[in-house]
Amino acid sequence: MKGLPEERTIRLAQYMIEQKATVRQTAARFGISKSTVHKDITTRLQKLNTELYERVQTVLQVNKRERHIRGGRATQAKYRAEAAQRRGEK
Repeated sequence: MKGLPEERTIRLAQYMIEQKATVRQTAARFGISKSTVHKDITTRLQKLNTELYERVQTVLQVNKRERHIRGGRATQAKYRAEAAQRRGEK
């Protein structure tokens, strides 16, 4: 995603709020690194738009509280898929 960092920062923040997206999902959607997304929404955004910054921080806090649950579900799905493959299922 080319363009001015300020414009990119606002677009990233709006996307994260609208989609309740994680940093990883946002980075994948815009084709940029997770580090860039994180820097934009934590450093640049605070200087550009404090209201938007606070809303993004709320999304980040929710994601942080839920990440262990998502990780557990992903691990469970992985091992179930492996077990099904060993049994010859799909």
